[in-house]
Amino acid sequence: MDIRGALGANIRKAREQRGWSQEELADRSGIHRTYISGVERAARNPTIEIVAAIAKALDLPVAALVENPS
Repeated sequence: MDIRGALGANIRKAREQRGWSQEELADRSGIHRTYISGVERAARNPTIEIVAAIAKALDLPVAALVENPS
């Protein structure tokens, strides 16, 4: 799996573990819901600032979002 695929899978997993919709994550991170969707589907190539905002909203280190999912 490439880095964008791993990032998207990790974000989706963390979001779903919290019981959040994409809309909830969007509200908490300040990133539009359609952009969150694109990142989760590996259709977007987010900047490190976007990844950091998502990680902060999920209360996770950035590294946790780019690891290969298990």
